Amino acid sequence: MTFEEYVASRGPALVRLARLLTGDEHRAEDLTQEVLSRAYVHWRRIARADRPDVYVRRMLVNANNSWWRRRSNRELAIDTVVDRPQRGDLSGEVADRDEMWRLIRDLPDRQRAVLVLRYYEDLDDATIAQILDCSPVTVRTHAMRAFANLRERCDAPATNGSRP
Repeated sequence: MTFEEYVASRGPALVRLARLLTGDEHRAEDLTQEVLSRAYVHWRRIARADRPDVYVRRMLVNANNSWWRRRSNRELAIDTVVDRPQRGDLSGEVADRDEMWRLIRDLPDRQRAVLVLRYYEDLDDATIAQILDCSPVTVRTHAMRAFANLRERCDAPATNGSRP
């Protein structure tokens, strides 16, 4: 597969993954462009790998983590919700989903990455472990801690060992 074919087939999914990791559409596009430009330089080596998509996703996750480490990137996005919609209003579901995404964006990077890769990219624990360079047990631990964190902040009851 050529680089152009890869970007044509997987580009939109990579932008979606970046948007879910960053919580910002514009930064996601910049991050994806940066990662693809670095991947282009090494595409022959990446394409020879068993699963080039795992490699590029890993680059995307690592680039997102590195962005936050840079001293020049200390901006804080602040979302304010003025009014809560009335019950029965369709916008209530949208507001709830938006509120949940704000909570997910506040999770630590690894926990957020695990949730995004598992539930939006529909990847199994072994593939997520490859992308994040950790063991599948660590992936499950990050997911468990992320859900515990979200439950605590949403005042939701804890479940006893069942996977959400």
